[in-house]
Amino acid sequence: MPDLDFAVESVEIVPYAVAPLLNFQVRITDADNAGRVESVLLDCQIRLETVRRSYSDEEKAHLFDLFGEPERWGQTLKSMLWTHANVIVPPFSGTTTVALPVPCSFDFNVAATKYFAGLETGEAPLVFLFSGTCFYRDADGFLQCQRISWEKEAEFRLPVAVWRELIEHYYPNSAWLNLRRDVFERLRAYKTGHFLPTWEQTLEELLK
Repeated sequence: MPDLDFAVESVEIVPYAVAPLLNFQVRITDADNAGRVESVLLDCQIRLETVRRSYSDEEKAHLFDLFGEPERWGQTLKSMLWTHANVIVPPFSGTTTVALPVPCSFDFNVAATKYFAGLETGEAPLVFLFSGTCFYRDADGFLQCQRISWEKEAEFRLPVAVWRELIEHYYPNSAWLNLRRDVFERLRAYKTGHFLPTWEQTLEELLK
């Protein structure tokens, strides 16, 4: 019976996806070397371990919306969910490496986006919590399946520069802001009523 262990080895930007996408290279090892693994339906929850790094004064100011005053960070700075991802692992024996695709939102209503955007340098500490189903053949050649232990996890430190490069590649010199429908209608009415040609000019006028 396979006993799968996981390690996240590296990350790379996928340059031509529909939306911002990172591929994390995950090494999977059968610790018991039980023979051929036919397939793995791998699920992963990725969490931000926010307490595992230090923050500059500028970063603390950027992250005020998430964690409040720095004096209270001892109570407010906690692990937070980033996203879920999944991949189908093809047959292997012993060990293999698979690309785990992770879509990245640039919606500033999403807490993880606020967190990444608030970091200036360094790395974002991540933990990958693995689950799913492993398919293998027993000694008699019959196909079997087993659930992956909920204890299986791996740590990885995502360079902030990689996230910034990803977002700049897909949204150069841009940012996304998701508005409630009634707020957008009021903004559109202001834009039309003041004969403003672009949304940037509309917001600049309001900011005055």
